[in-house]
Amino acid sequence: MTRALVFPGQGSQSVGMGKSLYDGFASARAVFDEVDDALGEKLSKVIFDGPEEQLTLTHNTQPALMAVSMAAMRVMEEKGFDIKTHVSHVAGHSLGEYSALAASGAFSITVAAKLLRTRGQAMQKAVPVGAGAMVALLGLDWDTAVEVCTKASSEAEVCSPANDNAPGQVVVSGAKAAVERAAEIAKEMGAKRAIMLPVSAPFHCAMMSDAADVMASVLSEADIKSPIVPVIANITAEPVSDPDQIRDLLVRQVTGTVRWRESVLTMKSLGINQLVEVGAGKVLSGLVRRIDSEMVGVSICGPEDIDAFVLSL
Repeated sequence: MTRALVFPGQGSQSVGMGKSLYDGFASARAVFDEVDDALGEKLSKVIFDGPEEQLTLTHNTQPALMAVSMAAMRVMEEKGFDIKTHVSHVAGHSLGEYSALAASGAFSITVAAKLLRTRGQAMQKAVPVGAGAMVALLGLDWDTAVEVCTKASSEAEVCSPANDNAPGQVVVSGAKAAVERAAEIAKEMGAKRAIMLPVSAPFHCAMMSDAADVMASVLSEADIKSPIVPVIANITAEPVSDPDQIRDLLVRQVTGTVRWRESVLTMKSLGINQLVEVGAGKVLSGLVRRIDSEMVGVSICGPEDIDAFVLSL
């Protein structure tokens, strides 16, 4: 079995995530404490107790999901998991790429928490609330979704593919009016459904350019090392290990498309046949089956999942 670890992005969060890890393991508690210290506030209280509307604020969601993923990683390691021995690559969906980099030793949990807090704040600030939108187009292939965006956008109004998640699932992002046009055009072009997403900003499109500038500045000063195992980058769907290239790709990721479908297919081409989703939810392990039925998706959320996984190594 050749495996990769994958780390979830925004939308996988839920109040109470990671609590069983926190309660059961000192190594997990240390992760949440480190994130709290890095941010100078008790984010762990919001993660475990809510309220949900506080957790779903982008600048909280991003470091919170990373914290849960890294808490699970530390417990896995405590029980005998070794990333260098048991994994060939890592990847993460959008903010999950930061979790992947932290898990593979490219930067510390403290650095990841601070970067994600800044990223979340910058993304929220880049576009006034209500000016942008995102819509999930179901039942269209990638090329048709790109054509929809071309028809829906104008010189004044951006509309572009944000996430290529799986065959028949492309998320489009941009100016609210253009995204609403895209939803209608997609239906005319054969989409089964067009679902407007409950997001506070249009992520992964050109409207995020101010946020990309902020991230370019903070990433230029961040301490980034070569990861223990290569990271499959969202923006290229190819492995990366060079710290300067990692910096560049993380900046480009803010405005660029998350090429998740291609990333999974890249991993398959590298001989990987098991993707282990570490952290909150089961979104990515669900997408694996839709992208390639021969690949196995495993989800690790709590202590029982970790025990079963470690036994399988």
